Amino acid sequence: MSETITKTLDLKGLSCPLPIAKTAQAIRDLQPGELIESLATDPGAVPDFNAWCTSTGNVLVEQTEDAGVFRFVIKKQ
Repeated sequence: MSETITKTLDLKGLSCPLPIAKTAQAIRDLQPGELIESLATDPGAVPDFNAWCTSTGNVLVEQTEDAGVFRFVIKKQ
């Protein structure tokens, strides 16, 4: 990924709905086009982040999983 991540949130250990709630709060401080990275361990975060991005118009740029840690990179619209 060539774009720079503006903010990273360590949300590991938090259960739904906290990963989404904390990401939604933090993304308010970003400018349109900036990226936020959220790291979560709750498997429920996968459908939650997809649905949240669709409903808010933000773009889910990247979604990966490594050793039980889900990584979401979201571009603010």
